Amino acid sequence: MKIKEKVDRLIEFILISIMSIMVINVTWQVFSRYILNAPSPYTEELTRYLMIWIGLLGAAYVSGKNAHISIDLFKDKFSKKKQNRINLFSDVLIIFFSFFCFLIGGSRLVYITLKLGQLSPALQIPLAYVYFILPLTGLLIVFYKVLNILNKI
Repeated sequence: MKIKEKVDRLIEFILISIMSIMVINVTWQVFSRYILNAPSPYTEELTRYLMIWIGLLGAAYVSGKNAHISIDLFKDKFSKKKQNRINLFSDVLIIFFSFFCFLIGGSRLVYITLKLGQLSPALQIPLAYVYFILPLTGLLIVFYKVLNILNKI
């Protein structure tokens, strides 16, 4: 479990860093708009992209902690053995979804936007950098769910 703890710590550090940058960015946006009367042209776009990264990376992190939202209404009516099977089935479905939608689909999106050279309007950075969170999230969720299945077995 050492590797899981290291991955958790890295994600925690990245999330805290992104949130700190976002707070500084929004503070600058408010200051420049209301105090300087000259709104910064890039702050809104940067905040939007950072929020995307926080949402997706946070979802992967929560998935690793098994703290994601679940509906336990029906599952609690079953025996422990059946509950474990339901959890296993759920983890397998999450792996397939994350692998095909996030990892494969996200990688294709990153590749296409890199090839097309699409840039963000205000920051003028390649949009592939923003979209890179999709395959990264998929990889992390698959990693966490595989570990979860191995622990159950």
